[in-house]
Amino acid sequence: MLYIFIIILLTGVDQWTKYLAETQLKPLGFIPIFQDVFHLTYARNTGAAFSIMMNMQAFLIIFTAIVVGVLTYYLIRLFKTKEVALKLSLAIIIGGALGNLIDRIRLNYVTDFLDFTLINYPIFNFADVFVVIGVVILSYMLLFKGAMPKISKL
Repeated sequence: MLYIFIIILLTGVDQWTKYLAETQLKPLGFIPIFQDVFHLTYARNTGAAFSIMMNMQAFLIIFTAIVVGVLTYYLIRLFKTKEVALKLSLAIIIGGALGNLIDRIRLNYVTDFLDFTLINYPIFNFADVFVVIGVVILSYMLLFKGAMPKISKL
């Protein structure tokens, strides 16, 4: 139940911040938080990470739905195990992926607004942050904690 709550919470945080970006930031365009370092900048992304696969919404929706489905299957299968970090990583990835999937279905684009202008990094959102954090935890568990055999035994 905790992991379902995490998924709902993270998806909710992502959608709420994107709502604020759409309603409060969009009319302004950008707000410098730390001048020339970090800004809140409104952007619409019709692609995936780093704006690859621009205007391929149908593919991105189907692909993301499949990934969420597979990860949810593994998370459900892991419910009875003691692999807390592994379950947490899947919940975080699912929460982030659902946030962007909702945007793609509802708006036909993903709302981005976190902008590290200092390093000219692509603008992103909290869903992206959640996916990256979840993938880092999952990678650590698979590479250094031997979690892979436990998944394959499912």
